[in-house]
Amino acid sequence: MFPLQEGEKINVVLPLTGDNRTFPENHFVFMATRMGTVKKTALTEFSNPRKAGIIAVDLDDNDFLIGAALTKGKHDVMLFSDGGKAVRFDENDVRSMGRNARGVRGMMLEEGQSVIAMLAAPTDVPPEDAEGHPTSVLTATENGYGKRTPIEEYTRHGRGTKGMIAIQQSGRNGKVVAAALVHADDEIMLITDTGVLVRTRVSEIREMGRATQGVTLIGLDEGSKLIGMQRIADRDAEQVDAIDEDAAQSPDADGDTPTA
Repeated sequence: MFPLQEGEKINVVLPLTGDNRTFPENHFVFMATRMGTVKKTALTEFSNPRKAGIIAVDLDDNDFLIGAALTKGKHDVMLFSDGGKAVRFDENDVRSMGRNARGVRGMMLEEGQSVIAMLAAPTDVPPEDAEGHPTSVLTATENGYGKRTPIEEYTRHGRGTKGMIAIQQSGRNGKVVAAALVHADDEIMLITDTGVLVRTRVSEIREMGRATQGVTLIGLDEGSKLIGMQRIADRDAEQVDAIDEDAAQSPDADGDTPTA
């Protein structure tokens, strides 16, 4: 589907709702890199892709894209570093640029740190879902700890600052590896570098303030690390349940029944 150069990999997939050939004038692709650079480009500039792909952002040496989101001028952007810091700012603090542009500073990082997640929170809807569940920010660390914090605790700061504490980094926690916007009725998938996958309810994770270390999200085997986290919405969770049920009832290629 997409020819990749040596050392290159796909990091983000963005679905377009409705007619896939419609690129609304007032929509943007907002991007962030591991070194804290951000960029906003009109969605219309991606309406004529080539077989070999087109440039989305000009990257500095040793930098790479860590996140991208579709926005429409009414989002707050949140960047999270592996050092436990976060910055939140209005997407309109970043002007729209062409595809070949490099972008501007989104977050100031301390030496040796990098941005690991970018979230886009819409500002034109209430800070809760249709059922009234408040929106929280769920952070997770490489040693299996994490917490959820009300999004209201992440106040807006100017673009390009060091930001605020999202979760206390410590020898116990290790580096921050993931962040996601969640509601209490969501579920999450956690995955380790040894291929272990754990599914858990967000409601079972304690809600805590920003300046805390969090609680255990997943028990890790000695030497293993948490490397990823993915939110599962209500509808998606039902589909996962159906897949799990089918898998449990169907023998695998060796005649054994797989277990989760």
